Amino acid sequence: MKKRILTGDRPTGKMHLGHYVGTLVNRVRLQDEYECFFIIADLHTLTTRPQKEYVEIIANSTREMVLDYLAVGIDPSKSVVYLQSAVHEVYELNLFLEMLVNVPRLQRMPSLKDMAKTAHLNEMPFGLLGYPVLQAADILLPRSHLVPVGKDNEAHVEITREIARRFNTYYGEVFPIPDVMIGDVPMLVGTDGAAKMSKSAGNTIFLSDDRKTVEKKVHGMYTDPNRVSADVPGKVEGNPVFIYHGAFNDNREEVKDLTQRYRAGKVGDVEVKQKLAAALNRVLDPIRDRRQSYEERKGFVDEFIYDGTMRMREEARETLTLVKKAMGITGTWNRIKRKAEDYRKRLGRG
Repeated sequence: MKKRILTGDRPTGKMHLGHYVGTLVNRVRLQDEYECFFIIADLHTLTTRPQKEYVEIIANSTREMVLDYLAVGIDPSKSVVYLQSAVHEVYELNLFLEMLVNVPRLQRMPSLKDMAKTAHLNEMPFGLLGYPVLQAADILLPRSHLVPVGKDNEAHVEITREIARRFNTYYGEVFPIPDVMIGDVPMLVGTDGAAKMSKSAGNTIFLSDDRKTVEKKVHGMYTDPNRVSADVPGKVEGNPVFIYHGAFNDNREEVKDLTQRYRAGKVGDVEVKQKLAAALNRVLDPIRDRRQSYEERKGFVDEFIYDGTMRMREEARETLTLVKKAMGITGTWNRIKRKAEDYRKRLGRG
């Protein structure tokens, strides 16, 4: 039997190159080796945006995101993609797991403070504080063995590992202890060079951007600020343009040549960026073509999500049965039910 993967994303719309190198490439690569479950984590969006106007756009954002899944090569015949909020067992498992972690442990998560800051929240909502526990419920519900994530989610998986160990210690072996897999480019800097690629920062190149848009965004990319002309030796280390060349340009000899000439002050930023745009479009052309073909199949994405959600519901019911049996949580109710039924029979109300 194949081991299982669980990973996924909050449905915030179209995906970008940071998602691609951070986790999507690994998901596609591992489809044949693992049984893959990919979660559309719509409940997680409520932790920072619970208002109705944001909830109402989740459906459209979900379709855009899943189109990108399919476009990069997620195979509908091999992978399960499901909607988190439609699998009600996750709410129940989340409650059980909340009892196995303390507040100070959650408060030490720097990513939660960053999320609150990005969302312009002055105080930490209870749901955001519990974000890693709900994420643990997501990972453990299909009893997954591996979690491919970006670098910023590595600490969250560690909490999942702690919770799984504690559950197994208290109640018996139910959950595998999941391993984490970080992408080859753990964090892709944005086009502005100031922070990681992020929609909220407006420094993204989307997987669905057309060729002209890619060229325009690359043309505006941050480079070495101390290089005022092409004959001035430039710095390659930490230079976003060369980070992208290293991550996406399949012509390694070209990258080597550009790197040497840039350091020697023998190539201008224009040529370096033109060749980067060409390299990115070589990566994105087949992705855009696949996306368009799936877009033309009206209703396919919704059916794909529906089928995956129904499959995950089956897995979730099985997991919750194992969890409750291990905990003995149903024992009290079963005893009460049995005695009540016996009492009714004695009164002739069977």
